[in-house]
Amino acid sequence: MRRRIFYILCVCVGIGASLTLGLGGEPTSAIHVLSVADVINPVTAEYITENLKAASRQGAQALIIQLDTPGGLDKSMRLIIKELLNSSLPVIVYVSPSGSRAASAGALITLAAHVAAMAPGTNIGAAHPVSVGGGEMGKEMSEKITNDAAAYSKSIAERRGRNVAWAEKAVRESVSASETEALQQEIIDLIATDLNDLLSQLDGRRVTTTAGERVLRTQGASVQPIDLSTRQQLLSLLADPNVAYMLLMLGALGIFFEISTPGAVLPGVIGGISLLLGLYAMQLLPVNYAGLGLIVLALILFIAEVKVPSYGALTIGGIIAMLLGSLMLFEAPPPLPGLSLWAALPATLLVAGFFIFLVGAVVKTFSQRPYSGREGLLQRTGVAYSPIDRKQGKVFVAGELWDAQSEEPVAKGDAVEVTGIQGLTLLVKKKER
Repeated sequence: MRRRIFYILCVCVGIGASLTLGLGGEPTSAIHVLSVADVINPVTAEYITENLKAASRQGAQALIIQLDTPGGLDKSMRLIIKELLNSSLPVIVYVSPSGSRAASAGALITLAAHVAAMAPGTNIGAAHPVSVGGGEMGKEMSEKITNDAAAYSKSIAERRGRNVAWAEKAVRESVSASETEALQQEIIDLIATDLNDLLSQLDGRRVTTTAGERVLRTQGASVQPIDLSTRQQLLSLLADPNVAYMLLMLGALGIFFEISTPGAVLPGVIGGISLLLGLYAMQLLPVNYAGLGLIVLALILFIAEVKVPSYGALTIGGIIAMLLGSLMLFEAPPPLPGLSLWAALPATLLVAGFFIFLVGAVVKTFSQRPYSGREGLLQRTGVAYSPIDRKQGKVFVAGELWDAQSEEPVAKGDAVEVTGIQGLTLLVKKKER
C-alpha cells in the first residue's frame, strides 16, 4: 500500500514538474507581429507605438514588425525610432516578404531595431532627405537637413552596434544594399526566408533592452498577428490626399447648397460630415496653406462671375486658381502619394460648373419681378370693366376686379396697364394693342 502511494506521488510530482518547466525549458510568451506595407505617416507611427506599448503591458516576449515601405515623413519616423530605442521589449524589424524594401525612413527604422532581419530578394537604404513638395532646396538648407539626418542615422547605428559608415552613406549618398550585402556589411543581423525561419534563428539570441539583457525563446512560441484597428483603418483611408480632397470639395458644395436653398437638409448633413472629415484628414497630411488660399479665392471668383460682367474672365481665373491650389494643397514629399491630376481636374470643373449654374440660377430668380402681392400687380395688363377718367372706374386685372384711376380717359373694354398702386386703387394707363 505504501509503495502504491509513493508511486502515485512520484507520478504527480513528475507531471507537475513537466508542466512547470516545460520539459526542461521556460514557458514562452506570445510574440506579437505587426505588418507595415505603406508609407511612414502618422497612422503608421500610431499603429507601431501603441501596439509596442500594448505588447509590453500584456507580457509579450517580443514584437516583430514586418516592414515594406518606400519611406515617409521625418516626424513620424522619429516618433517610431524614439519608441524603439527606449523600448524594454525586444523589437525585431523584418523586411519581408521577398520583393519588399526598407527605403528612406524605413532604413533608419530597421537600424533602430534590437534585431534587424531581411528576407531574400529585399533591399535597404536610400535615406537621403527630400524637401517637402519634392522641390529643390537651397544649398545651405539642403546641407543643414542632410547633416542632421546623417548624424541621426550614425547615432542609431552606434547605439545598435551596426555599420556606422554605411548608415551615413545611406543618407549622404543614397546608397542601398541587398540582403546579402547588408548582412556582410553588418547592417542587419540575419537573413530569414519566412517568419518561421526567423523565429527559429531568433531562438536563444540575447538582446539588450532598456530593461537589461533578454534571452529570446521563440522556438514553438505562439504568434499573435495584430491588425490595424477600425479607427486606424479609417485614418489610413483619410490619409490619402485624394480622399481628403474629395471630402473637402463635397463638404464645400453641400454647405453652400444648404445655405442657398434652406430646408433641403440632406445636402447640409452630408456636406457637414464631409467637411469635418476633410478638415480632420488635413491634420494627417502636410498642408500648403497657399494652395488652400487659392481654392478659397477660386470660390470667390466663381460667385463674382454671376454678379460682374467679366465675359468669362472670372470663371477662367477661378478654374486656374482652383486647379493650381488643388495641386499645391498637399506638400507630399516623395514617396508619399500626392493629389492626382485626374482627381483635381474633374473636381475643379465640377465645382466651377456647380457654382456658375447654381449661383446664376439664384441671381436670375431674384432679378425677376414678383408675381404675387402688391408688387406683382405692377406692369400687369388688364381690361377696363367700366369707363375710367380722373375719377374712379373699374378694371379687371389678374382675375380680380379693382378700383382704378387714369390720367387719360379709358373706354370700357380697352386694354390697360398698371403703373402704380394707391391704397386699394390701381393707377392705370391705356395700353396700345
